[in-house]
Amino acid sequence: MMRKTLSRLIAAVSFSALVPFYTASALTEGPLRAEPDHKNTIVEIMESLKLGHYKQMTVDDALSSKLLDKYLDDLDPSRSYFYASDVDSFQRFRTQLDDDLLDGDLSAAYEIFNTYQARNRERLTYALDLLENGFAFNFERDETLEADRSESAWMQDRSTMDDLWRKRIKSALLSLKLADKTVDEAKEILVKRYSNQLNRADQVNNEDVFQSYANALTSQYDPHTQYFSPRRSENFQINMSLSLEGIGAVLQSEDEFTKIVRLVPAGPAEKTGQLKASDLILGVGQGDDGEIEDVVGWRLDDVVQKIRGPKDSVVRLQVRSSDADDAPLRTIRIIRNKVKLEEHSAQKRILELDYQGQPVKLGVIEIPTFYIDFAALQRGDKDYKSTTRDVEKLITELQQEGIHGLIIDLRDNGGGSLREANELVGLFINRGPTVQIRDQEGYIRVLGDRNPKIAYSGPMAVMVNRLSASASEIFAGAMQDYQRAIVIGGQTFGKGTVQTLQPLQHGQLKLTNAKFYRISGDSTQHKGVIPDISFPTLYDHEEIGESALDGALVWDKVPKQPHGALIGASSFLKPLIQRHRERISTNPDFQFMHEQVAELEKRREKNEISLREETLKQERTESETWQLDSENRRRAKKGLDPISKLSDLEDELEKDAQGRPINPQSEAMLEESGRILMDMVVFTQKFTAARQ
Repeated sequence: MMRKTLSRLIAAVSFSALVPFYTASALTEGPLRAEPDHKNTIVEIMESLKLGHYKQMTVDDALSSKLLDKYLDDLDPSRSYFYASDVDSFQRFRTQLDDDLLDGDLSAAYEIFNTYQARNRERLTYALDLLENGFAFNFERDETLEADRSESAWMQDRSTMDDLWRKRIKSALLSLKLADKTVDEAKEILVKRYSNQLNRADQVNNEDVFQSYANALTSQYDPHTQYFSPRRSENFQINMSLSLEGIGAVLQSEDEFTKIVRLVPAGPAEKTGQLKASDLILGVGQGDDGEIEDVVGWRLDDVVQKIRGPKDSVVRLQVRSSDADDAPLRTIRIIRNKVKLEEHSAQKRILELDYQGQPVKLGVIEIPTFYIDFAALQRGDKDYKSTTRDVEKLITELQQEGIHGLIIDLRDNGGGSLREANELVGLFINRGPTVQIRDQEGYIRVLGDRNPKIAYSGPMAVMVNRLSASASEIFAGAMQDYQRAIVIGGQTFGKGTVQTLQPLQHGQLKLTNAKFYRISGDSTQHKGVIPDISFPTLYDHEEIGESALDGALVWDKVPKQPHGALIGASSFLKPLIQRHRERISTNPDFQFMHEQVAELEKRREKNEISLREETLKQERTESETWQLDSENRRRAKKGLDPISKLSDLEDELEKDAQGRPINPQSEAMLEESGRILMDMVVFTQKFTAARQ
């Protein structure tokens, strides 16, 4: 399936995502138009981009053309509102917008938006008319709906547009029917949904339009540069705080849905073991028996407010996977809470393995984020909390327990403090450079470790996945460049840019002004860190990661920094991979993961949703049966009793020290990483002996 158009912001070294949403305002009468502040601000934004952005762009007709396309895609990503005639009428702006921007002229932006508003109201009114006036939907008719229309042609006339919307409404009704709603109940839910969207359309104001257009402009430079209006700056803090209280999730808007970008480690949502990044939230219910309120089409801040609530209270989320547009709905019960600092800190455990008939004890340190208590540090508190200090203490404790090797687990670690990433590298190397930072003027600053002290000098592995970002990539990249550790898992996120917040006379601008580079000279941008040995992944790289973002800055190189390197995985990578493949060829969990990846790839390629009830029901039954059979094949190979339904899995999963369900496949990857690490110990000894 073609990737969906996304608009998101990912903070500098932390990892949090948002998109523009419309703010509540008084009912706006008449066409929307630019205000004097907007004209001055767009000129100020243009000047800031010219002087401060890492990517130097010429403001010309080419930029104007791309801006027009981006603005239209942001407003109508599914090409379900504008007619081809509307888009044709906008072509007169294709080479005009660059000149308008320099002059502070926003009339074209508002004309386009006002047309969109008219089409939006027209479509919502049509949807309500079908639902409220007894239109007979035929659920036995064999027809399909195109799931992803991001690259489809614009609609030519009203009849074809009406037919598309009839199909969209029918698809929504079918999804609700298969979630055990009657047709009347499903219609009532959709009437509320479209009525809410119509009300919100009436609340859009001049500021909202300016913010939308300004962000279409800033996205031409890169996806992390974004304008915040004065009101949006306040809402930005609301959404940021959701990652630390409530359910512990970072959210963004995608089309009419609210999407989970990341689950905060040790947060209430992650502890359920039932949610994952890219899941879509369709409804929110309060308490154990409160009605699930449909939130499709809501503003992001309104959804956030519904999800947030007092500690120890219950919220229920109705979600579906984004892997397939016809995926069934699930209801997840979450107890709201704050993420406790000690749960958010680095944690250790002992992993005991049988390696070639010998017992092996490995230390595992899971680092959920790169944190530091700056306030305590500035107060002069000698016991201030930080990632590096905590990890150093855990290493000491693990060595006292006689470990044979160490695994640093950075899976799902979205980043954090650059200082801590730099200092953590210093725990494992003698001294030397750790990361390079290049600013928009080309000046390269090199950070490094000047302390010869080493906390741990033994065998080491670093585990990463697609959600390992920014500071995680700096650490993993340095360990790989020094050959200090073997990097195992999945290609990382690829967030290799630095942002700064710049105040404006009206709002503020988050501006990309630098890029990270490894000491090898390779950028961490776009490509991320490629592991030495890769594991199967369920993350869709077209949905998650820097490469999934439109306009992401390119991967490039700077000169290499002189640094030493140990005898590491690159010296015997081929036999390491061979042993790994031999093991997983008979490993039930890895066989299960490969099956899941192949099945997901098939589902992602499908771009049609059946609108015939029996066909859709059969497809879902077949999908659920396949999942159950796949799980039972895994269980049979491991000598476990079969289950009769997938929900039985939730009851039998063990919990870790933070109360999170232990995923069998995640544990299998950890154990295989331990065996790879021990393979490396054996090969290192042989390699060293051969050189003597």
